[in-house]
Amino acid sequence: MRMGDSVLAIERRGLRRLALVADYAALTKPRISAMVLIVVAVAAFMGSGGQCTGWPMVHALFGTLLVAASASAMNQWLERRRDALMQRTAGRPLPAGRLSPLHVTVFSLVTLTVGTLYLSYLVNLPAAAWALATWFLYVAIYTPVKPWSAQNTAIGAVSGALPVFIGWSAVNGSWNVATAPGGLVLFLVLLLWQFPHFMAIAWMYRQQYQRAGLKMMTVVEPTGRWAGWHAVVAAALLLPVSWLLAWSAPWHASILYLSIASVLGLIQLRFAIRFLEARTDQTARSLLRITLLYLPLLLLAIVLHTI
Repeated sequence: MRMGDSVLAIERRGLRRLALVADYAALTKPRISAMVLIVVAVAAFMGSGGQCTGWPMVHALFGTLLVAASASAMNQWLERRRDALMQRTAGRPLPAGRLSPLHVTVFSLVTLTVGTLYLSYLVNLPAAAWALATWFLYVAIYTPVKPWSAQNTAIGAVSGALPVFIGWSAVNGSWNVATAPGGLVLFLVLLLWQFPHFMAIAWMYRQQYQRAGLKMMTVVEPTGRWAGWHAVVAAALLLPVSWLLAWSAPWHASILYLSIASVLGLIQLRFAIRFLEARTDQTARSLLRITLLYLPLLLLAIVLHTI
């Protein structure tokens, strides 16, 4: 073999390995995992009164990342046939045939086991229990319900908000974090935010969801009016719920936080109303973009408010 052929073969092997790493990374749904980690970090920061930094935070985030990666991988394993029927998901590693179902199953089970044990030993048992509960709700309830009931969005919203309790319990070790006022309010913020966010997605991809047999609200009620009302009601409720987080700070900090939360909430509500009034791909896409701005900006305001 000539030197040039040898170098070319090495480069090809390197590219195949990079592609394999990229496929396993895609199994974790990186954008969703990143949002979960942000929520855990903010909840831990709030739960510790702004004191949670360093290794405790790192351990909580790493363990959560492993469990979240497992949930996303198992979700894709369960939905691999339906994903193949939708343009937006057909390129994922499983429906595209780049990874085998066995490899994905092993990956999911290993990351779940390691992540749960990591949280149990290096954080605490309550944090591990909340992570496991989040995994179970997302994988064993939300995913199987999607072809059967439009209530899957509500179930998915609960699983999407539960990481708040992972972060909150990680800093205080309490089993009763669901009754902690700050943690419960942050949970409700995450819960409500998901309705305008996912209703916009459900409208934009309603034809693909229908083709795959998924009972999204925009499939069950194709005019989109129900989806629009869910988006508007949730966005409206977010305003007073988000205001409740102002109770724990001095008045000047609370006024600043209330101003930011109100402006963000009113903008999001306005776009939700526009979607209800004219249910088009354009209004849905605009609402989706606003929700993607609303949550990180509100969480940033919460962090600054907590300091």
